Amino acid sequence: VQLQASGGGLVQPGGSLRLSCATSGFIFNVNHMGWYRQAPGKQRELVAAITVGGMTNYPDSVGGRFTISRDNAKNTVYLQMNSLKPEDTAVYYCNRPVVVAQGLGSWGQGTQVTVSS
Repeated sequence: VQLQASGGGLVQPGGSLRLSCATSGFIFNVNHMGWYRQAPGKQRELVAAITVGGMTNYPDSVGGRFTISRDNAKNTVYLQMNSLKPEDTAVYYCNRPVVVAQGLGSWGQGTQVTVSS
């Protein structure tokens, strides 16, 4: 299984970024997908999830600012992040929530997002 996130960078507060996560090694279109982040000294947290059918869910901390989407033809999941705040600074990863909840699988390459003036 390969999970390769990209698109991170340094952005000012209020700015936007679009993350991509290219996947391989599993059947993408029958798996729910999620974006996670881990800030220094904090536990990794789920910030966006999308089901096989396209339903989405977000925690209150990012709701209305982040949008997750998926392209089954490209085996890729995206995260559009708007109105970024300094507290959004973290390494962002994608993964399969079902696998993560079971403590299985591994984490691929994340992408650093830094929100700072």
